[in-house]
Amino acid sequence: MQEQRRLAEANNQTAAWKKFGPYLTERQWGTVREDYSADGNAWDFITHDMARGYAYRWGEEGLAGLSDDDQQLCFGVGLWNGVDTQLKERLFGLTNGQGNHGEDVKEQYYYLDSTPTHSYMKMLYKYPQRAFPYDELRVENARRTRLEPEYELLDTGIFDEDRYFDVFIEYAKAGPEDVLVRITAHNRGPEAAILHVLPQLWFRNTWAWGYDASKPELRQARPDRVVATHHALGQYHLYCEGASRLLFCENETNPRLLRRQAGWGSYYKDGINNYVVHGHRKAVNPAQRGTKAAAQYTLTIAPGESQQVCLRLSQPTHEAPFADFDQVFTERQQEADVFYECVQEGVASPDARAVQRQAFAGMLWSKQYYYYDVSQWLDGDPKWPAPQGARQKGRNAAWRHLHNADIISMPDKWEYPWYAAWDLAFHCLPLAMLDASFAKQQLRLLTQDGYLHPNGQMPAYEWKFEDVNAPVHAWATWRVYQMDRKLNGGNGDNVFLEAVFQKLVMTFTWWVNRKDRDERNIFEGGFLGMDNIGVFDRSAPLPTGGKIEQSDGTSWMAMFSLNLMRMALELAKTNPVYQEMASKFFEHFLYIAHAMTLGGGGEFNLWDEQDQFYYDVLHMPDDSRERLRIRSMVGLIPLFAVEVIEDDLLDAVPQFTARAWWLVQHRPHLAELVSRWQEPGKGARHLLSLMRRSRLKSVLTRMLDETEFLSDYGIRSLSRYHLEHPYEYHTTEDSFEVRYVAGEAESDMFGGNSNWRGPVWFPVNYLIIESLQRFHSYYGDSFKVEYPTGSGQLHNLNQVADALSERLARLLLKDEKGHRPAFGPAGPLQDDPHFRDYLLFHEFFHGDDGHGLGASHQTGWTGLVVRLLQQRGKAEA
Repeated sequence: MQEQRRLAEANNQTAAWKKFGPYLTERQWGTVREDYSADGNAWDFITHDMARGYAYRWGEEGLAGLSDDDQQLCFGVGLWNGVDTQLKERLFGLTNGQGNHGEDVKEQYYYLDSTPTHSYMKMLYKYPQRAFPYDELRVENARRTRLEPEYELLDTGIFDEDRYFDVFIEYAKAGPEDVLVRITAHNRGPEAAILHVLPQLWFRNTWAWGYDASKPELRQARPDRVVATHHALGQYHLYCEGASRLLFCENETNPRLLRRQAGWGSYYKDGINNYVVHGHRKAVNPAQRGTKAAAQYTLTIAPGESQQVCLRLSQPTHEAPFADFDQVFTERQQEADVFYECVQEGVASPDARAVQRQAFAGMLWSKQYYYYDVSQWLDGDPKWPAPQGARQKGRNAAWRHLHNADIISMPDKWEYPWYAAWDLAFHCLPLAMLDASFAKQQLRLLTQDGYLHPNGQMPAYEWKFEDVNAPVHAWATWRVYQMDRKLNGGNGDNVFLEAVFQKLVMTFTWWVNRKDRDERNIFEGGFLGMDNIGVFDRSAPLPTGGKIEQSDGTSWMAMFSLNLMRMALELAKTNPVYQEMASKFFEHFLYIAHAMTLGGGGEFNLWDEQDQFYYDVLHMPDDSRERLRIRSMVGLIPLFAVEVIEDDLLDAVPQFTARAWWLVQHRPHLAELVSRWQEPGKGARHLLSLMRRSRLKSVLTRMLDETEFLSDYGIRSLSRYHLEHPYEYHTTEDSFEVRYVAGEAESDMFGGNSNWRGPVWFPVNYLIIESLQRFHSYYGDSFKVEYPTGSGQLHNLNQVADALSERLARLLLKDEKGHRPAFGPAGPLQDDPHFRDYLLFHEFFHGDDGHGLGASHQTGWTGLVVRLLQQRGKAEA
């Protein structure tokens, strides 16, 4: 297949098919990288309104943007409906302080298709024909409290009477550095409407900071051609079929807009905006040259009709650039279909295939060039005043080693336009289904020297690199290795596995040294990505003093131990030295299991016999302990620490096997805590788990209870029991409460932009499903539990896993009425033919009715649905 051939050439570096891709972010303003304020208030240092006239230091943003893989040359789409106060060049949204539930993009856009090499891409932006309600969105969301829903763009009525344009942006590659662009605008309204389309080409500003004086140039070569010359990239040509005019300005800051720093030059970054929207003729360069350019098109589109704009960005020159235009697009679309026919083999349902393909599209469109050198950021640039001294001790000051300049998979390129360590681990499983090489590269990235701290800590995210995310990198590495091995006929990439393993050993050591303060194998770790799940902010000093002995932090470390053990056993097949490493992690797992069960002298361990559930324990300064009896995901994460080892693997690693049996025989107090190591299970397998059979059943009884964790759409993050029975904790000075909240956060913890007190979250649900499958591979069909609890219906664990997968997939699939639960109540999203088949992949989902919440394009981990749909398809087959 042609796309597979291109992918092989790109990965073998014989042809640069990935050189150009959707690597522009959707929001560079309001990011830590661009924040040079005295107080570290990144959201206010550069706002959405400032962005059109501000030359960024670390990256570029754009609507449906494209760039090369070093983000030197950038392409994006500008639109104007004739009434807005500014060009639509970037997506609008509210800052963390403006939204009643934190930052929130207020636009309607969809990723529809992409191949791994980006040889074909398609997205949709819905642009209102009336004035965009910027102020209305700000004011109304500011008025609303955390107890009220967010006020969205659809709520404003801006799309009423279908008075909007559907603008489809498509890319097709004729060659690695030859990209065709097709912009198709549909007038969905009842009357003819004018749309100004301004495709833009510009260079990232690399010349204004004092490191490189070489300034690239864009110039008009013909009335419909821009020539782009760059000292490193060479020369490119933008062919603009039928453009009425070419406009030029500089990608440099307009000091008159910002009013806070001296400027230089003229024809500033907002020149094209000011020329088109405000009629400022002197805002663009009459010499037809600069570092930012736009082709101007004015389309009058009849109701129900559409018009196209065609462009070509190419390094090779073309005398007839549009002669093969339609042919190339047709071929790339057909090749994309053939590629996905292979990927989606076994997924029979047309709706499931559509959901899966758009999820893949979101994953691939969410790649971003991420550039951040912390030392330069802290010290400032030669041509600019040095940052204030407090900066040297402020945010990320301990991460001077960090230098990132790579294409990275983002959680959401508007709400989270920065990588997050545990998000990225989950992204890699869906990505491996399309491009295992890219997935492996992503996993290696965070363990490289420019990322991993010299002390072994993995960077969390740019707002606070030293925060702690769940250590799931080893799990993802092992899973991607297995997927890649299967795709390659049983040949595993041991070089990849060994490279990541060696660095993860450093990360494991960091955890042991830093997050087990008492050296008791009970771990803290902070909030671990689950923002407000506890009664306190677990990444801050406790109001009671002391610390929290975390069920989830400790369980994550048990899982980490088993993941590293399994990786070491695989490497030991060809290098016996790794048997010793496998033994080390096997033994460490035993100590963690012992601590979870018999910690605190056996009096206050993390397992509660009365409730038959795991809880965090509050360890007070006077050495007293108290269980925090909150039934939450914290108590389900011990399920994740499970591994099944087969006899033939033990036969291949005799040194490890001998050590394991010695520990079992001579440390019975440890061995008795590990479920059924001595009793071979189904197919002569051995089980390593934090839970013995009885505890497993007890935890599953709660988890599968529809009055507690089990919703129609997966496992809730907090038991519904706490709706009528909130957990309360009182100190001498304050009172704290944890209550079941099915939807948006009512707490402002971590900005209040996500909620772990009731909604359904895909990543932990996925790990629950996988863990149940692992337990079933050991116990077989004889181990059954009641599902749902109280129903009297018994199912084996594989059947339960399948049922949970079905509930999660149900969020995005059409029901018998043709509605998708994730879309919420009936309305345009459910019933309008121009909305209902375009998918959004939300950050989390309402614990009772399933409607989507949080970031709307977080395909990153909600994209795990592609794995569930694939397994579902195979089961149906």
